[in-house]
Amino acid sequence: MGRRPVLILSHDVFNERSGTVIAVALTSKPQRAGFPLTLELQSKGLPKKLWRKISQIRTLAVERVGARLGSAGAEELVQVVDGLNEIIND
Repeated sequence: MGRRPVLILSHDVFNERSGTVIAVALTSKPQRAGFPLTLELQSKGLPKKLWRKISQIRTLAVERVGARLGSAGAEELVQVVDGLNEIIND
């Protein structure tokens, strides 16, 4: 089974010092659920459309992370945090 794509949220300094990354799952299947559960990833250079599955946050060992496919902009990261806040807070 191949590695599944993720969007890494944590800062490089955290990743290096802890040996882990904090990430949300990505999927290539169009999603019916909208914000705050899923959002289309707008990053350029990706081989296909991907959706951020905000409700599927995880911590992974750095060794389990594969090659970088692209990078998300600051606004996209803010959207993920906003989505998490909506899910967690009333």
